[in-house]
Amino acid sequence: VLSVGKFVTRGIHFAVNRSDIRPESAGILNEVAQLMKTHPILRFRIEGHTDSDGEADYNLSLSAKRADAVKTALIHLGVAENRLEAEGKGESIPISDNQSPEGKANNRRVEFIKL
Repeated sequence: VLSVGKFVTRGIHFAVNRSDIRPESAGILNEVAQLMKTHPILRFRIEGHTDSDGEADYNLSLSAKRADAVKTALIHLGVAENRLEAEGKGESIPISDNQSPEGKANNRRVEFIKL
């Protein structure tokens, strides 16, 4: 992340159609928090992404809520709020096709963009 400027996570999981972070996501959230504590100059924009199931407006709203939930979780883990931004992208930037279950799973992700 220090040289590339971003990283993509698929290990942050949410309840279906909700922004509640599932317990199995704790490991990756702790890793990100530790990374930020180790490198105090790091700042990130947290981007939430969805697959294309459902309405585009709903997916945009859901992805924003999920990005906010990740931001809140990192703040609770000791990361200063002013080092984080959150933004939902909905289904607008797929990285895989949305025709297969695997492709949809790849598109449901959280990206951390170095600011």
